[in-house]
Order: sequence, then C-alpha cells, then structure tokens
Amino acid sequence: MSSQTTPASRAADVQRAFTEANQRLIARLRGAEPAAAEQTVEGAWSAAQIGWHVAAVTTRFAGMISGDIPAAQPLAEGFRERTWTDVAAAIPDRLEAPAAVLPPGAVRSAEAVAALEASGERMVTALESLTAERGDRMGVVHPIVGAISVFQIGEWATAHIMRHNRQAKRALGER
Repeated sequence: MSSQTTPASRAADVQRAFTEANQRLIARLRGAEPAAAEQTVEGAWSAAQIGWHVAAVTTRFAGMISGDIPAAQPLAEGFRERTWTDVAAAIPDRLEAPAAVLPPGAVRSAEAVAALEASGERMVTALESLTAERGDRMGVVHPIVGAISVFQIGEWATAHIMRHNRQAKRALGER
C-alpha cells in the first residue's frame, strides 16, 4: 500500500474495481441470448456456468474478507505485500476449480445473473466493513498466490471476475 493511500480509500478503490468487473460480466450474460449463454461445448463451461462459478467464488472471497469464513490469520511479522501484478504473474493460465465451486451441469442464464448480483452485494458489504486492522494485518496463505493480505483477497476477486469474463466472451463467440 502506498504511504498516500489510506485503508478507507484502498477499500473504496477495491470495491469500485470489483463492482465494475462484476457489472461487466453481468451485462455480458444479460446481453446474450439465453440459449447461447447456456450452451456448453465439450470440455468447457457455458457462459452461464462461468457466471455461476464466479458468483460462488466471490461469495467465498466475501466471507473471507468479512470474517464469516474464518480463513484470515494475522500475517507474519515483517510481511510485505507484493503488488497484485506480481501476485497475478504466479497464477497459472489454467486452474482446476475446487469441487465446492464447480458449476452444476446446467445453469440458466438468469440464475447466473441473480447469483452474480447477490455475491456482488455480499462483496460490497464485506469491503464496506473492512477495517485497516483486518485489511492490512490479516491475510491468508494460499498454494496458488502465496501470502496475501485481506485487502488483496478483494483484488483477487476482481482479477478472478476479469479472467472469467474473458472466458465467457470466448464461450459466447464474441471477439
């Protein structure tokens, strides 16, 4: 975090970026014909399944940020945040989603949109309640991204949506 950035402004920046990314994915699904959004291709999720998955992951991230999911712990003494660019560089191009956030075999487009809206509200509420103490001094250690602060969980949620929005775009045959 920059010495000129306050925890409140950082939480607001994360919230704004998250909301914009989530709204773009919602708009993509709303703008697609339901049949196109719900169509699966061998070995790939439909755009609606992608939306459902993103909502499930966002709900988990929101719970980690709020403390409803007790994953965050005090960060190690001397912890220094890496930039999100550095963290993201370590994320493989292709990942296997955990079973808890795998979409069901068929997902309706409207169902995915509703789930994205609900998970987005949970995330905004979590970010609005985030304190400097929790955001800066608490974090998680994850096998994919290593040690990150709770603030960075919000950044990860945003990056996750952006990544899957590109995937949904491809699933819909958009350029």
